[in-house]
Amino acid sequence: MRDAVTSLIQNYDVTGRYLDRDAVDSLKSYFATGTARVQAATVINANAAKLVKQAGLTLFAEQPELIRPGGNAYTTRRYAACLRDMDYYLRYATYALVAADTDVLDERVLQGLRETYNSLGVPIGPTVIGIGIMKDLVKAEVQAAGLETGPYLDEPFDYMISELGEKDI
Repeated sequence: MRDAVTSLIQNYDVTGRYLDRDAVDSLKSYFATGTARVQAATVINANAAKLVKQAGLTLFAEQPELIRPGGNAYTTRRYAACLRDMDYYLRYATYALVAADTDVLDERVLQGLRETYNSLGVPIGPTVIGIGIMKDLVKAEVQAAGLETGPYLDEPFDYMISELGEKDI
């Protein structure tokens, strides 16, 4: 897993360039938001189970057909699998938040997910909606903890939504 610093240095190294003003500004931004990102991750970690449970309840209230007979979250096993997947998305979003880099999402979550879900008959649309719900819940939880929210908090969730939602919503 890479972070914003490693990715930036690797990109400059590959092209054989010294760090320029843009690189230095990017590093300044990374370090300026570092404390906020770690504090937000601490809030997420402390409330992960509650966030996932609430996201699931909200998703199923908005999309009740998912938990009805024939729905993709019908039966206890499928319902639990849905919540397990939401927990994965939240955990990896937290990693990407701390790293200020979405590479971990590509490597561990997004590569192959669409194919896996399609082969299992799992609709991507509700997954995207669930990730959006978690994003809103995370922002509210971080704000309730008295911490500043900003674009850094949205980025991992928005990235997953964008990558998964392009073709299926």
